[in-house]
Amino acid sequence: MNLKQRDKKHLWHPLKQHQLHPESLAIVKAKGCILKDEDGNEYIDAISSWYTSMYGHCNDYIIEKTYKQMQQLDQIMFSDFTHEPAITLSEELIKILPKGQNKIFFNDNGSTAVEAAIKMALQFHFNSDDKRSVFIAFENGFHGDTFGAMSVSGLSVYNGPFEEFLIDVKRIPTPDGTNTEHILNLLKEYSTQHKIAGFIYEPLVQGAAGMKIHDAKGLNNILSFCKQHQILTIADEVMTGFGKTGRYFASDYIETKPDIICLSKALTAGLIPMAITSCTQDIYDAFLSNDMAKGFFHCHTYSANPIACATAIAGIELLISSEIQQNIKHISKAHTDFELKIKNHPKVKSTRHIGVIFALDLNTKMERYGDLRDKLLKFFMDRGVFLRPLGNTIYIQVPYIISSEELEKIYQVIEEALEIV
Repeated sequence: MNLKQRDKKHLWHPLKQHQLHPESLAIVKAKGCILKDEDGNEYIDAISSWYTSMYGHCNDYIIEKTYKQMQQLDQIMFSDFTHEPAITLSEELIKILPKGQNKIFFNDNGSTAVEAAIKMALQFHFNSDDKRSVFIAFENGFHGDTFGAMSVSGLSVYNGPFEEFLIDVKRIPTPDGTNTEHILNLLKEYSTQHKIAGFIYEPLVQGAAGMKIHDAKGLNNILSFCKQHQILTIADEVMTGFGKTGRYFASDYIETKPDIICLSKALTAGLIPMAITSCTQDIYDAFLSNDMAKGFFHCHTYSANPIACATAIAGIELLISSEIQQNIKHISKAHTDFELKIKNHPKVKSTRHIGVIFALDLNTKMERYGDLRDKLLKFFMDRGVFLRPLGNTIYIQVPYIISSEELEKIYQVIEEALEIV
């Protein structure tokens, strides 16, 4: 039996209807931007394996740093102990995080980073004798699949069966440059009628919604309103963080900085799972008390795993290097050129890009997991490119180390795909 056949015996894959799609492609090797399957076929990973492997798969520098740490200290519980990799990571991360962030709390994936942020916001107000229970979130946002993260997400395809169990959330549109006054009026209404604990948002780019980009000035006005009304602001930078928008973090484009930031995915360069929830000193101070119950009693067994911390440190070292920063600029320029070439195609409804993120909407209606989407996915894979459409949106989010030839092949395959839709 090959890997495909063995897979079907015991495994249950995420985001998959096994009755309709019983097989999964078996990948046996990944290096740089290339994935190789068990039959020897190669594919350019044009979405960095869900935006994680931004420095390329099996990056030699990161592997070397990780291996060195594995020989020194593997796993140690973080509630009673500390260690050098966690301390160094906190120091290096604070240097590049948006202004105001001062404390680092460790989690194990993007959803749990959001989960911790929600609990921080709720308990911050509780500890301050100002109990609040309602959140504000954008329409069509996505923040993860655990219950708190699912509550503040707006994509019912993920959370429909669970809606009666979720946190109370009031939704607002994303700012588009013309609707800021309407959004602020909604916020005034919600803040008058409800006790709002926090506002959670994907800064500038809504990933799962189809890489939708919104207006930075409008978002800044929303954040300013929240600050004035003691509504804690939570930036979900799980997807956008670590250089993908052309700056270290999407929040760097916005004057008003968040109180809490959620990080994962590229944090550990696609090598080891880990996540972080960072916050300001003011939030941390609200948990300091002689009363034990006011502490933040939230923990993960693998919090601050030393090996994951070492991997994250190596990733930051690459991120801030002149080589990677130049590569990001090169990819962004290539996206600009491709956008000019493709945006007037009759099959293209709209285009957008920021940093290494590029997206186009097809001028046709498609189900998020429908037949046309499956046809496109197969079309791309048959031509050696891994692109995963989100509804009628085709998007690119390539590793920073991609070659010009690999990038050109991705563009070429997208142009070819326009002839079949």
